[in-house]
Amino acid sequence: MIELKNLTKKFGSLAAVNRINLSVSEGEIFGFIGPNGAGKTTTLRMMSGILSPTEGSVTIDGIDMAGQPEKAKQRMGYIPDRPFLYEKLTGMEFLRFTADLFGVEDGLFKEKSGSLLTKFSIYDWRDELIESYSHGMKQRLIISAALLHDPKVLVIDEPMVGLDPAGIRMMKNIFRDLSEKGTTLFMSTHTLSVAEDVCDRIGVIHKGKLIAIGTVEDLKDSARVEEGDLEKVFLILTEGESFP
Repeated sequence: MIELKNLTKKFGSLAAVNRINLSVSEGEIFGFIGPNGAGKTTTLRMMSGILSPTEGSVTIDGIDMAGQPEKAKQRMGYIPDRPFLYEKLTGMEFLRFTADLFGVEDGLFKEKSGSLLTKFSIYDWRDELIESYSHGMKQRLIISAALLHDPKVLVIDEPMVGLDPAGIRMMKNIFRDLSEKGTTLFMSTHTLSVAEDVCDRIGVIHKGKLIAIGTVEDLKDSARVEEGDLEKVFLILTEGESFP
């Protein structure tokens, strides 16, 4: 469903992302973790077609992002770490704007928008200006917008930022539900407990290179850790820390 081949992005002499090769299957929840500046957001922006790779390719549901960008983007939803919202629109107006971009028909829009706003607990705010929304409500609105056209792939950069514990639990349940229905999720996050809890596999990127990939148990083997959580494994793999 997602295929990255030799994906590379250079800024001058700096290789922000260095020859990443990765496949993610249909219905899989894939976590992407790494220190600040490791190349996570740059990778996601290339996957979404915002940045062009210096080398390599991105394929979404069998469609090459560079060759057929509009068709590839039609198959995916992208939620950036700092989403832009037109705050003088109401929540419903913003969803209508997004639906028009993706060619969602009126009848389907009415059904989907109401269902999503209800699921994300912001239906009662649908006719309020977005500028009056809390950060968590804005985050839930942008995720609702990304799901309007039923994407086969959902790419998310830091989905839990600004959410309270109830919001995080709700998002985890929604991600699991999407996965069970066949949606592929690619999620970059610093919230390691969430990655450990919901992701089928996790990739660790460090200094632009994918240094480890697998289940949590696979990563523990790579870090030679018998006991401990993902945070301990992460620190060993990326910083070479040792633990008693």
